[in-house]
Amino acid sequence: MKTQTTSNRKKLIQKMKTVFSEKIQTLSPEFQGILLDDLVTAFENRLTILEKSQITFLCMPTISEDVQCETV
Repeated sequence: MKTQTTSNRKKLIQKMKTVFSEKIQTLSPEFQGILLDDLVTAFENRLTILEKSQITFLCMPTISEDVQCETV
């Protein structure tokens, strides 16, 4: 499982490197690696949060359309 996650992460880093290559070319290779790793981490964390919030949202009761909201 860990190997698959590492492999997926490396693929994602490579894809982001391709996408952002023009923008990050002024950085040293070391800083490029740090930035790309940070971007992948942020992306994975955001996905996790959105997946959890979607599950929470799907479990919430729905509001009928005839409900009116009032500003106080």
